[in-house]
Amino acid sequence: MPLSIPSPEWSFTDLGPFRIHAYALCILAGIVLATAMTSYRLTRRGGEPGVVLDIILWAVPLGIVGARIYHVLTHPNDYFFEGANPWEVFAIWNGGNAIFGALIGGAVGAWIGCRLSGIRFWSFVDAVAPAMLIAQATGRLGNWFNHELFGLPTTLPWGLEIESTNPAYPVGLPVDTLFHPTFLYEMIWNVLGVIVILMLERRINLRWGKAFAVYLIWYGVGRSFFESIRVDPSEYFFGIRTNIWAAFAAIALGIIIFLVQRRAHPGLELNVYVPGREWKAPDPEVESQDTDSDLEDHGDDADGSDAHNAPTATSTRG
Repeated sequence: MPLSIPSPEWSFTDLGPFRIHAYALCILAGIVLATAMTSYRLTRRGGEPGVVLDIILWAVPLGIVGARIYHVLTHPNDYFFEGANPWEVFAIWNGGNAIFGALIGGAVGAWIGCRLSGIRFWSFVDAVAPAMLIAQATGRLGNWFNHELFGLPTTLPWGLEIESTNPAYPVGLPVDTLFHPTFLYEMIWNVLGVIVILMLERRINLRWGKAFAVYLIWYGVGRSFFESIRVDPSEYFFGIRTNIWAAFAAIALGIIIFLVQRRAHPGLELNVYVPGREWKAPDPEVESQDTDSDLEDHGDDADGSDAHNAPTATSTRG
């Protein structure tokens, strides 16, 4: 029985005038999983339930914009040539979204959302760090459905089957050539990254942006390798693919953040809110022990203080 990985025959479905792509569903699933995980982590650390949604509403749209801008800028020959349709730049449904651009745009959106909600930016990105890897792992599954971003030819038994009519199929190779399933490699790497971050959090202080720093380093290291074995077209600088340079930048930024934040904030993070914007959880609802007879007994007091305070006690329930 062959162990090679077949490419799916299905990549989209039509619902009336709408075409639903599997790639889009994978991205949406990743966003949902990441939002749920981030909300759980931030709420456990003292954040108001639902505050993550307020931040995500900024981070996701700007992340999509950033992903598209980065892709267009790093693939200019696909969009800027004589006779090109300028509107194709905005056609994100035709594919072409870059994770590094999503990180930049998403970070800007998260910063705006944090400013509006009162959450510390570093607290949020620490909470979202492992969730980002979950989202990216889920999104990579979309590359499998799209038959894209595969690696170099391989004779390994788990090679990926790609049809020879694929535009990215290298010229001159036999039709039964297998390719490295880079989507699968990156999925596994990202899931391992989640485990690493969660385990490190149990052993050392990974607050004040340090968990996010570990995420940047981990993802940058993996991406720099996986990018080096991909066969899809790319812009090159000094003989190196642009996304490898971006991965190197992520590693460097992660190291800088970790060292700077460790020095600036060696202690524990006591609150995920900026000073003056703290949210206090409501006290658990407590049933009043007062009865009607109690109120009647105290209603004859000369100053009526008990009778005056009784409604106040009732109004503070919940």
